[in-house]
Amino acid sequence: MSPTPTEAAGRLREALGRILIGKPQPIEQLLISLFAGGHVLIEDVPGVGKTTLAKGLAHALQADFKRVQFTPDLLPADIVGSSIFNPKEAAFDFKPGPVFANILLADEVNRASPRTQSSLLEAMSEGQVTVDGKTYPLPRPFIVLATQNPVEFHGTYPLPEAQLDRFAVQMDLGYPDRAHEVDMLYSQVERHPLEGMSPILTCAEVMALQQEVRRVTVARPVADYIVKIVAQTRQHPSVRAGVSPRGSLVFQRTAQARAAIAGRDHVTPDDVKAVAVPVLSHRLMLETKAKYSGVRKADVVRGVLGEVPVPV
Repeated sequence: MSPTPTEAAGRLREALGRILIGKPQPIEQLLISLFAGGHVLIEDVPGVGKTTLAKGLAHALQADFKRVQFTPDLLPADIVGSSIFNPKEAAFDFKPGPVFANILLADEVNRASPRTQSSLLEAMSEGQVTVDGKTYPLPRPFIVLATQNPVEFHGTYPLPEAQLDRFAVQMDLGYPDRAHEVDMLYSQVERHPLEGMSPILTCAEVMALQQEVRRVTVARPVADYIVKIVAQTRQHPSVRAGVSPRGSLVFQRTAQARAAIAGRDHVTPDDVKAVAVPVLSHRLMLETKAKYSGVRKADVVRGVLGEVPVPV
């Protein structure tokens, strides 16, 4: 019997909590995005566990996992694949790239050129890639976990807005506190926690859970609340471009996922407010003055939540 979203999330939360100690909120955001069928962008300094979290999720889901280290000389064909001439057949054979996986870790995605970054757009939006005029479907489920260094680091390119809009959630991990960092040291004395990690779900079960999330009810007043929040981001004086309609859809889907994980068959305004910052912040384009005045996108979203009346 397939697990419910609550049961599945509980098992994954426990397993991932053993490899990323003291970080329940990022793990929860990852699970919400997974059940919503979305991609995740993790922005933080090197060495805080971004890659470990991605590998842990792949272990837990028994998923086909590929990792690409993004560098300035990386080409689109290095990701999606290319056609290679076969002299025996006198024809071109397609050689799939690493994007043909259930979980793709795009490590330091903002170190590659915008041209290379854009090669992921079709894959992330439609679950397919087109090479030499022929379309190839990707495995299901397909999830991109991208990591990036803050843009002030040397050798990085800011992700284009169109690329950012494809990520359901953006989050950071941050440094662990002292007690949890000590626990981390002891947990890896003999071996890495990943080595003893048991499978939790299958890819087929993940797909079934994602379909179950879609059946969570969103009452019209709650949907109206979502749209009012999105509309307010478009009118905010510090924002040049607000959340897109694609963002509205992801906003609703992640709220459904949070409700399903909590064991409810309907979305509440609290679900909407809980996912607003990680889902909406990275979709905002700030005005130049606001950008260089230190205005933070997350604070803009929190301010909008305080302005829009909560439905009863």
